Order: sequence, then C-alpha cells, then structure tokens
Amino acid sequence: MPSAQDWINNPLGVVEGMFAQSNCNPEWGEKVVDYFKDKLSEKEAQTWVPSLNDVPLHYLKPNSLVKFRCLVQDMFDPEFYMGVYEAVDPVTKSKSLKCGKYKDVTDCVQVDFNSRNSVTSERQTFYCVPVPGESPWVKECYAHSSQARVIPSTSYTPNRQKRSYEDDDEMDTQPQRPRDSNTGSHSSGDSQRNGDPKRQETEAPSSSSTSPPSCASPLDLNYPLPGEQGPACLVKVYEGWESFKLNDTLEVFGILSVDPTLSGVAEEKDATSLLDPADSMETAEEQRAHSPPPSLVPRLHMVYALPLQHNNPLLPSAGSEDKNAFVTSFLSELGSIRSEFLAYLTHVLLGDAMAAEYLLLHLISNVYARRDVLPLGKFTLNLSGCPQTSPYTEHLYRIIQHLVPSSYRLPMSLQNMNSMRLVPRKDYAANRLVSGALQLASNTSLFLDETQLEQGQLDASGVRNITALGNLISWQKVDYDFNYHQMEFPCNINVLVASEGRSLLPSDCQVHLQPQMTPPNLEEYLSAIQAAQAPSQMNKFRLFLSVARQLDYSISEEVTKAVEDDFVEMRKDDPQSMSAEDLHRMLVVSRLLSLSFGQTTLSTDVWMKTKHLELLRMSRVQQQKSVNGHEP
Repeated sequence: MPSAQDWINNPLGVVEGMFAQSNCNPEWGEKVVDYFKDKLSEKEAQTWVPSLNDVPLHYLKPNSLVKFRCLVQDMFDPEFYMGVYEAVDPVTKSKSLKCGKYKDVTDCVQVDFNSRNSVTSERQTFYCVPVPGESPWVKECYAHSSQARVIPSTSYTPNRQKRSYEDDDEMDTQPQRPRDSNTGSHSSGDSQRNGDPKRQETEAPSSSSTSPPSCASPLDLNYPLPGEQGPACLVKVYEGWESFKLNDTLEVFGILSVDPTLSGVAEEKDATSLLDPADSMETAEEQRAHSPPPSLVPRLHMVYALPLQHNNPLLPSAGSEDKNAFVTSFLSELGSIRSEFLAYLTHVLLGDAMAAEYLLLHLISNVYARRDVLPLGKFTLNLSGCPQTSPYTEHLYRIIQHLVPSSYRLPMSLQNMNSMRLVPRKDYAANRLVSGALQLASNTSLFLDETQLEQGQLDASGVRNITALGNLISWQKVDYDFNYHQMEFPCNINVLVASEGRSLLPSDCQVHLQPQMTPPNLEEYLSAIQAAQAPSQMNKFRLFLSVARQLDYSISEEVTKAVEDDFVEMRKDDPQSMSAEDLHRMLVVSRLLSLSFGQTTLSTDVWMKTKHLELLRMSRVQQQKSVNGHEP
C-alpha cells in the first residue's frame, strides 16, 4: 500500500497501481475516488494538500495532488480521451495496457492505436476561477491553516515523444474524417513534437501570421471582477459532472498537469494545416480560449470535489463531524456576541442604533428557498442619507469587507454604468462564456454605491446594466446574454445600496441614516473604530454572521395564527396602513431577528420587537419624505 505521503506526492502511482490490480474491472475508477475521499476525510488531511490559491504554481510539483478553491465560471463541451491504451515497448515489442485517466499526455514512446483493448472515455472540462471578491482575511486564514510542505519545482523539459491523450484518441477513433466540433476536444495535436517545449513553457501565445488580429492580445483569464488575481484552472471532471452547475463554489482536489506541450495550439499549427478544414473544427479564437498555456492556466484532473456551502475558514465545513458541536458551543455565547457586534455597527454608522440593527439583519440574510419565481429570505437594504461629498461609503464598504467572506463594491458612476459589463455573455467565436461583474458566488455581499451617480445620460448599455441590477435585487436572478436569447441563472447575493436620497433601484427595506455624531475627521474616526477591535473579536463577528445564516428556522401553527390575527387587528382602523407587502417584510425581519438571537422559531417577544422596529423605521422614512418633498 502507498505510504502516508504517496497519495499527495505521487497520486498517479496510486491510480496506476489500482488500475493494474483491477484486471480492467470497470469499477476500479470508483475505488480510486473512494480511496482519495477516505484519505481526505482523515483529521487535518485536507490541510496537508497544497493549494493553488496560496502557493505559486512553480512551487508545486507536476502530477502531485493539489486543491483549488474556485467558482465554476464556464463549462466547455465534453471531450474524448483514451481511458485505456496499449503501449508498445520499442525494443522487445511487448505490449502492456496503460491507464489514461487523470492525465493529459502519455509517457510511452509507442501506442498501438489499432488495439482492440483500447477504450475511449469521456470527460467534462470546467473553466474555474478563484472565488470572485474573496476577502483578504479569508485568503490569509486559509493560507495560515495550511500544513502543506512545498519546495520550488525545478524547471523541466518534457519528453518530446509524449502524446496528448485527446490527440491520440482523435487519431485512433476518427482517422478519416474531421473532428466533431461538439466533442469539444482541445488538444495540442502534433505541436508537442514539432514545437520547442522550453519556449512554450515560458511564453504565452503570441500573434502569428496565421492568427487573426483578435488573437494577438494578451490572454484574458476571464475573471468576473476587475483587478482579480490568482490562477484560473481547467478542471477535468470524470464522474458525476451532471451534479455540478455553473457558478458553483467548490474546493477541488485533483492531480496537477502543467506539461508545456499542451499550450499554444493555434501558433504551433503550420499554415497548410490551418487551411485544411478537416484538421480541426475549432476556430483560432476557440483554440486560444480552450487551450491556454498551462503556465497561466494549469490543468487539474479532479479526483474529488467538496461543494462549499460557505467560504468562512473559521467555521468547520458542512461535511465535518466537528461542525455540529462547534455550532452548539458557539450558540451559547451568541447573545453576548450579538450585543458587541451591534455596538460595533452602531459606532460605524455614526451612533445610529436602528440603522445598525437593520444592517446586522441584512448581513445574515440569505435566500433559503424559492416559491415559484419568488426568492424567500432575501433582504436588500437601501441605506439612504449617506453623505455624497465624503469618503464615508468607501470606508463603510471596507468595514463590511472585513466581516464577510466575499464582497464587491460597485461605484455607480455614469461612466461605470455605461461602460462596465455586468451581465455575462456567450462568445460564439471562442465558444466560451465571457464573464461579467454579476457572475458572483453565492452569499457574496454586493455594495452598490449610488452616491457616485452624477447627472447625465445613460446609454443603451447603461440602461441594460440598471435593469440587470433591478432584476438581481427583485428576483435574485441574472439573465445571461446568449445573443439570440437570454438564459436565467438564479443567484443568492446580498445587495446593499448606499445612496444620498432614496435609491433609484428597488429594495426590500429603506433605512435613512441619522448620525448622532459628527466626527471632525471621519476617516480617522472609522479607522480608529476598526483598529480598536482585536483580531479575536473580529473572528467572533465573522463567525456570528456565518452561523446565524446557516441556522434552520420554522414558525409554529400557534404563532402563525397569532401573527394573522395581529395583521387583521392592525388593518382594522386603517386598511391602507398595512399591506400584504408590509406583512411579508415584517415576517422576513422577524425571521432574521430570531436567527440573530440564535432562535430557530419565532417567539412572541421577537414578533413584538419586529413590530416596534418597523414602526420606528417607517416613521423615520415618512419624516424624511416630508423634509424632501420631491422624493417619491
């Protein structure tokens, strides 16, 4: 059996050993997956595996087991590869069966393409990027918890006789006809035998005489948010790919493949082959998007993936046995942490305790279910009354960023609204989904800074962007642009709109900020408040938000009847004073209040507190309307 570290340093050795023992039993693949799942379930075993998020690529050993915390940004067409092939010894001419799973290239010199023992298999390819807007404290926490030992990988030149499995399969199964473009097979063809591997390893593809001008630009890694860093990755999926969806957040454990022979498909082809339509059904743009240099976009052959229900490294993962005990212990001090957190937010909001209460509720809100098209649990907050001239909103966002696992601030300036791409669109020439700023992971906090919006004209793109933001807020969905039609993708994004007056965007709740203090230097004041919180205290606040969000919640029949009676009573004197929409909002607020106290069912006390809070909030909104008579 493999030693303790063989399954990390040499996972292909484990795979090949199990294949050799299987006698081609088709169930051997399941045993490989079960083996790695068992290894990773051992205590702290996952921290032994190096992470692509933390460790530079050149520090990672090729063909070792690594992990990657990521968002599924795109899903390519399935591709064929040689699952089992027959290798021929060039000296003795003896033949042996080899496993092609979890690999991109063969290690042998000769392959018998006509062997009846060869097996053509299918795999899926996901284009994955780091979690968009992941907070710095999350990255640091994951990196500090790692126990992986890595050393810089020495530069290597691969065997020029290595063959791409996809290329081998193409030659083997389709020798007389062009490739079917629907297979999405993205191989390097003969380039690994004709090109210079060393140059391919160190250079990204450049323009060539055979490539159109559009391919001469630097490689676009297709991050949803501007300024993002970290590796993108082509993840090869062998089992159960139907269970994954676009925009899923995963921690992928897989075998790293960075062989330079995989890169630069378009530039390695000679002119005659490019002119031959039978050579490839892919365009140069598609080859560039689907076969990027592995030095920039490494390949990761998935052996196991863990869906991330949350991305808070302080909270044990959902599959962990320790999670229930941890949450139970944490709930015992939830009340005191809530009081401290509310005091902190009150200082941040310049002494406005009511606004702090609603901000706290917003930060733990979550779409927990959908009834037809209605997302249940969302709580978009419009914090109006934010000063336009000061940098207050920017500092408020930074404070929120220090509390939540992932976030993004979108300054709604006229230029941004007219020029930014918020909605992902399909690029049919490159056969890929071009990302947009609204392609975000579940539970991301989106901070819309409307104080940046100045007078001017929105163009057609700006109108589409405002419409997309409105649909996101109202229905928690984004309609991706597929040119001839739109495709609806549900999402779960916490939207906070900071504005001077009432927002032009819809919201579930408007709270007008009423500062109780005016610090002489606002920036120094907010920085001092943040600096006064010990790291351990900030971690408690971060855990508070994650734990409260994940608690189950229900309302008993008895309380439901009491709420209904209360609603009838409130409408008795003035039916216009309380609408069904008001009742729905109060039920959302009461749910969030209950969860913030660690209660999983609605109590009479919390319902009474909800009514009191809503009465104060609506009174303040009405008061502000009378002050600013022009507001709707």
